Amino acid sequence: MHVDRTTTRPHARRWLGGALAIAVGSGLVLVGGAGTAQAADVNVAKNAGFENGLANWACSAGSGAAVSSPVRTGAGALKATPAGLDNAKCVQTVAVKPNSTYTLSAWVQGGYAYLGASGTGTGTGSVSTWTPDSAAWKQLTTTFTTGASTTSVEVYTHGWYGTSPYLVDDVSVFGPDGGGGQDPDPVIPATPAGLAAGTVTSSSVALSWGAVSGATGYKVYRDGANPQTVTGTSTTVTGLTADTAYQFQVAATNSAGESAKSTAVSARTAKVTDPGPGPAVPKHALTGYWQNFNNGATVQKLRDVQAQYDIIAVSFADSTTTPGQIVFNLDPAVGYASTADFKADVAAKKAAGKSVIISVGGEKGNVTINSDASATAFANSAYALMQEYGFNGVDIDLEHGINSTYLTKALRQLSAKAGSSMVLTMAPQTIDMQNTGTEYFKTALAVKDILTVVNMQYYNSGSMLGCDGKVYSQGSVDFLTALACIQIQGGLDPSQVGLGVPASTRGAGSGYVDPSIVKNALDCLTKLTGCGTYKPAQAWPTLRGAMTWSTNWDATAGNAWSNAVGPHVHNLP
Repeated sequence: MHVDRTTTRPHARRWLGGALAIAVGSGLVLVGGAGTAQAADVNVAKNAGFENGLANWACSAGSGAAVSSPVRTGAGALKATPAGLDNAKCVQTVAVKPNSTYTLSAWVQGGYAYLGASGTGTGTGSVSTWTPDSAAWKQLTTTFTTGASTTSVEVYTHGWYGTSPYLVDDVSVFGPDGGGGQDPDPVIPATPAGLAAGTVTSSSVALSWGAVSGATGYKVYRDGANPQTVTGTSTTVTGLTADTAYQFQVAATNSAGESAKSTAVSARTAKVTDPGPGPAVPKHALTGYWQNFNNGATVQKLRDVQAQYDIIAVSFADSTTTPGQIVFNLDPAVGYASTADFKADVAAKKAAGKSVIISVGGEKGNVTINSDASATAFANSAYALMQEYGFNGVDIDLEHGINSTYLTKALRQLSAKAGSSMVLTMAPQTIDMQNTGTEYFKTALAVKDILTVVNMQYYNSGSMLGCDGKVYSQGSVDFLTALACIQIQGGLDPSQVGLGVPASTRGAGSGYVDPSIVKNALDCLTKLTGCGTYKPAQAWPTLRGAMTWSTNWDATAGNAWSNAVGPHVHNLP
């Protein structure tokens, strides 16, 4: 988050994320896919898909309920809600066979979710795995072996204290029948046939394939990775690069597992026929947020902003009573004699080759875009501000939840009005870019063809997972590099990735790093030098650059950050 109109704002959930990530490092290990099952193995869990309500399950403190939506398959799923000192634990005792190995799995969605088994009779007697919040259904998997006299095991799910509800569907305890039999269970579906590419654009490819009996969904793979889950037999893969060849495959899924991938089909995206002038942003750019308020940092006029900054994000636009609509109110605390003086400063910065954009959101800016009407209201009002003040574009810094469907519509409407020279930046928090299923990541990919840069905020964050699956703590080179890698592997172009850090220790509640660490991270990502323990598999020399909160806190510290990081960014390969 940006620490906006107050000096600091620690975020309880961020701390929790860090605590949970540390727990991973101390023993909660994510296990890969299930091993090969024996022919006689069955799913010994009962009511595994919650089709019969909560039969066979018991949830603590009345925290669980069977719901009909959302579900992964069938007509039911479990929704469990942590409250107070209760973590919404739901359990089932299953009959197992001694000296046997079982694969435990379940599909989860929503808040923090844990899956485990206790009373196994071997090792510590317990195994577990977990995942942070997941916007889409995600499978958790682990294994356990029973002891010589173990005939029953308690399997469980639970959330985490004070976090959002979690959903569970299609639980499987797969192994030898322990005498309790099994519910009717589907078999893994056949491999889809007939995969074909249809209409292509500069950023998308339409695909279709034949239906598979027994399948409840399909996974579409791009170049063997980045699976997209769909329920029908067609989809359009978006967020692609123009004039680029891709290979696609599809697999069928149900609660028993996933089929083999289909034969690959190749498709090339179209060329951009009218690229227009393009954003006036250098190949490697420095972004800084300028404060339209006084919170103890140096009060600046735009003309005072250090010349190293290529993109200046005016912070912030204000919401109105009309959903989606934004306005800009120049704060008298900044010291401008008139709005005309401010507009003159915007024009002068643009004449010097800088982009001046209006930032939407921040800690206190709650702009809601969740309908067609609010999307249109946003586009119209943002374009009006661009015309009135001369802003080059917008920055999306919404920190109170976004709806990717309608935010995408809003940005596309704005782009259609403003043209291809519009600068579009985003400043998500670390949790928002952990996987491509989050609303922020989905939005970034959906507007990839008009997106300038995503400057993720590497501060006020707990520990997070890197693209190598390891946990990294904020304040390190590894934290910057391994999390940037997730964005690139998830589909953003390296030129659309920047490193957002505080300008000084006073600029954020936590996460400040010395400029030398920022420079090392930039070198690691672009040249594979200066890396910590994590080193990318390849260099990304077109990485866009770095961002800071804020130009005012930078000025308070004598512009030490921009003086150090700015020239380094501009001298990248």
